[in-house]
Amino acid sequence: MKSKPLVMVLVALLVAGAFVGGAGYQRWLSEREQAHSDAPAVKKPKGYHCPMHPNVRSDKPGDCGICGMKLVPDAEPAAPAAAVAPTPSVDPAAMPPGTIRIAPERQQLVGVKYGVVEQDSAGGSIRANGRVLADETRVARVQTKVEGWIEKVHVDFVGRLVQKGQPLLTLYSPEMLATQQEYLLALKSKGILSNSSIATLRQDSDGLVDAARRRLQLWDLSDAQVQQIEQTGKPLKNVTLHSPMSGYIIAKNALPNQRITPETELYTIVDLSRVWVMADVYEHEAGAVRVGQQAMVTATAYPGQRFAAKVSYIQPQMNAETRTLQVRLDLGNAKLLLKPDMFVNVELFSGASSRMVVPVNAVLNSGLRQTVYVDRGNGHLEPRRVRIGKQFGDRVEILEGLQAGERIVTSGTFLVDSESQLQSAAGGNSHD
Repeated sequence: MKSKPLVMVLVALLVAGAFVGGAGYQRWLSEREQAHSDAPAVKKPKGYHCPMHPNVRSDKPGDCGICGMKLVPDAEPAAPAAAVAPTPSVDPAAMPPGTIRIAPERQQLVGVKYGVVEQDSAGGSIRANGRVLADETRVARVQTKVEGWIEKVHVDFVGRLVQKGQPLLTLYSPEMLATQQEYLLALKSKGILSNSSIATLRQDSDGLVDAARRRLQLWDLSDAQVQQIEQTGKPLKNVTLHSPMSGYIIAKNALPNQRITPETELYTIVDLSRVWVMADVYEHEAGAVRVGQQAMVTATAYPGQRFAAKVSYIQPQMNAETRTLQVRLDLGNAKLLLKPDMFVNVELFSGASSRMVVPVNAVLNSGLRQTVYVDRGNGHLEPRRVRIGKQFGDRVEILEGLQAGERIVTSGTFLVDSESQLQSAAGGNSHD
């Protein structure tokens, strides 16, 4: 009977423990639900837009129909306390008309790069590609003035270097032989009639000798050969042809026992101690080229070597296909390093005075106007109308519209111009 009160006490303790445990669990569960209810809910974007063309919008992800970029979600409006104040140093109201604003992060996205307007005070130069040619005033063609047959060929291959007066070939000509015999007869007749008392006969004999000698000279018989005929009293059966100049044989049409006529071109000789270079100057640089202009020629075959040259002639017609103007340069080639048909690099010195220059890519040229975008800070870009001058390689001269040291857009100008037109059409002057 004494155990009954003890059992009742134990049962009471168990009921109380269960009640306390259930209350604690209920409190923990309610706190957890409250924490979940306080967590920010993930909201679905209301729409999507193109970062480059904000007027292109969609209610679902995709690509921009203009530039092909991925559409990005619309940003939720920031709380007023978190709003970023504009940079105090930039006053949009003070910007020139037409100035637009592209956020720096968007500029980086589209690849906008900047440069500075430079003051170029050094003498300008024009670079062009060229080709070495033989000087046409230093080319000789060897031909005979009589018919005959070649007895022996002394210079027998193309490319050989010959000196002025060097024997080229020996020739047998019946016509030349007959004229030599006439000359010998005229000399003999003059000797017989030298003591004649009739002056007319003496004069006629002198005239015959002079005429025969002159005929031999016109057939390119040298004075030494004529003297040999006079001293020996015998005609030369074989006449030797000599080189009229020093140079290289670039063409040969002489073989032993070959019959030749005055129309036969036996040899072509070129003197390469001076050569020409034909340079192709682009149309926009043609106005800076003049006769007498100094130039420098380099060849990949001779690294580090430079050849001084001078413009001697400018072709009167532009090449319609390549839009280039051919300019001829004269230069010395004493060491015979430059070969005909060799490609070279040409640098023409214009000697221009101090001028402002910018990269060619910085100028938007529509034909009627030229525009450069000037950085005004904090993403503001001002379209500045300029007037350009001559182009020198990858740089162009600025005649008016810019000041030296101004920061300008040098890459991505077309995208910036497209954004400017879109903002102008929308009636705004800023875009973040």
